[in-house]
Amino acid sequence: MSVQAAQRPRLLQAMVDAFRQEDVRRKLVFTLAMLVVFRFVAHVPIPNVDRTALENAFNNNSLLDFLSIFSGGALQNLSVAALGVYPYITASIIVQILTPLVPSWRSLSEEGEQGRRRLQVYTHWLAVPMCAVQGYGQILFINQQSGGNVVQDFGFPDHTLSTFATLLTLCAGTMFLVWLGELITENGIGNGVSVLIFGGIVARLPSLIPNISTESILGTLAILAFAFALIFLVVYFQEATRRVPVQYARSAFRGGRMYRQQGQSHIPLRVNMAGMIPLIFAFSIMILPATFASYFTNSGGWVEAIADFFVKNFQGGRGGSGTGPYWLLLFVLVVAFTFFYTMVQYQQQQIAKNLQKQGAFIPGIRPGPPTEAYLLRVVTRITWAGALFLGFVAILPFFVGLATDVQALTISSTGFLIVVAVVLDTMKQLEAQLLMRNYEGFIR
Repeated sequence: MSVQAAQRPRLLQAMVDAFRQEDVRRKLVFTLAMLVVFRFVAHVPIPNVDRTALENAFNNNSLLDFLSIFSGGALQNLSVAALGVYPYITASIIVQILTPLVPSWRSLSEEGEQGRRRLQVYTHWLAVPMCAVQGYGQILFINQQSGGNVVQDFGFPDHTLSTFATLLTLCAGTMFLVWLGELITENGIGNGVSVLIFGGIVARLPSLIPNISTESILGTLAILAFAFALIFLVVYFQEATRRVPVQYARSAFRGGRMYRQQGQSHIPLRVNMAGMIPLIFAFSIMILPATFASYFTNSGGWVEAIADFFVKNFQGGRGGSGTGPYWLLLFVLVVAFTFFYTMVQYQQQQIAKNLQKQGAFIPGIRPGPPTEAYLLRVVTRITWAGALFLGFVAILPFFVGLATDVQALTISSTGFLIVVAVVLDTMKQLEAQLLMRNYEGFIR
């Protein structure tokens, strides 16, 4: 390495080293190319859309703003990718919940890579009807919010053929994005679906700058302080681990005799083992009450009153908007999903069984069931920290909205968590690629 290269900042040098490697450069270029394709698809509108009525529907509607942020603006354009990858995520939630309950699916989950691929096929098939249901509900909701018909000739039974054509277009757009995500996972850098969500959120950031600039100086400083503090917390909890000491015995032949040597290592148990998945799960569930209630807002009587209650109180998309019950229920769901997803991941890893096969043990703990019980207690304790952190991240916009008059924070703390988590995951993958080639990575 030249003296000039040695004087470069470490992060800049790591980026240069990454682009020097042909295979790493190819993966980075491929990932960027797929994001460009995603952004192109996000601007291809479905047929029969009234642009003026669409703008009216999005005026001061927090739920639509929230959905549009996580679709990268595709919903606001009512493009073929308006649903994003969220029907697929919802299908994944259902499959993961049912896997421990359905004996055949539980057997597949224990068959290794082949079984997981089979479950992935089931997830793809389930995502198609989820696309149709979510697409139909969202278009009906947008039509109601506009005071007219954003999508012309839509609805059963008067416009059955055109309605099927519109829903088929939305389903095709979602499954195309899922395919792009899988291509990124196989041939690019990072988890493909997460990268697409990341790309959609980042694409919306420039449109938020004019809103922030119209606030007072105090409000702008509050937004910046909130963003930097949140990034620090996300990085801290994403990287926090509990190291469980492990000893193992290994045999070696010396002078014709076998000697058993003791070695030491540790098991890194992550405080936030579930990552950002519980937040996505919880928000996907919280969207449903307002979406289904929107079908009955013009029903009249007590049905309309109940529907109006859910529509008004279960929308939390804009900054600190939404009512107390919404954010309380969101907090409870995030904590519950964190424990659920963490336990699912922990059971799949089978740490105690693998330690016993390798002849390793935790000091002071007998192998087998006692080790399993000990690790379960440790995972449960540290998961409380991760679950409360994720719940705090989910409801933080509510408290920011109460403490300040800032209403321009249209990207929620969940969006920040997704962005930071995807960046960290991508940097770790690049770090591994560089370390395999004896280069210094991004992370100290």
